[in-house]
Amino acid sequence: MTQKTRSRSRAARLALLIAVPALALTTACGGAESSDEGVASVSKAPSTGRTKDGGDSSQAGSSQGKSAFYDAQMKFVQCMRKKITKDYPDPKLSGHLDWTKINELQDRTGNDDVAKAGRGGACASEMQKAMSLEPPRDTQKDYESMLAHAKCMRAHGVSKFTNPQLQDGNVIPGGDPNPSSPELQQDSPAYKQATQACKDKLLDGLDGMQ
Repeated sequence: MTQKTRSRSRAARLALLIAVPALALTTACGGAESSDEGVASVSKAPSTGRTKDGGDSSQAGSSQGKSAFYDAQMKFVQCMRKKITKDYPDPKLSGHLDWTKINELQDRTGNDDVAKAGRGGACASEMQKAMSLEPPRDTQKDYESMLAHAKCMRAHGVSKFTNPQLQDGNVIPGGDPNPSSPELQQDSPAYKQATQACKDKLLDGLDGMQ
């Protein structure tokens, strides 16, 4: 995959996020000042939606929300397998798409539609449905995660990698200082090594966002 292709893939993901209200990079109550109380953990995998041994009702509600997100994401995956490629990967246990595997598939096939919602947005409605069901996130934690990732990328030699920003309660991802005319050589060995070294800095669901 070329540098411009990767930039287009990231732009496609961001465009889909922007198109759906109250999604991954915003909080339910708005802004970084909201507390952690009532915010779902972004690092825990979803349960099946069934409680075991009489779990409490709040945990059951959280589990059901995560299960609905995962199930909706699977419907998107099934759509992509039917309309784009049978090799489209399963989502992670958390319900988030596995962008590492998606990018590997795109690299292998050269099919740009793999990293979008399909050719002509064939599966856009399924993706938007899944994104609308994502459990609430903590904007401040997402911002801090992206900031740590940006600092790590610069520490590993990608000096132009920019910081994320908080604007009106939303996180604006960092990365290439000029996405429309990319300055970062994302296919270079140095960039790939930095990406590998820093991937654990990003909370689940943020991979591929910057």
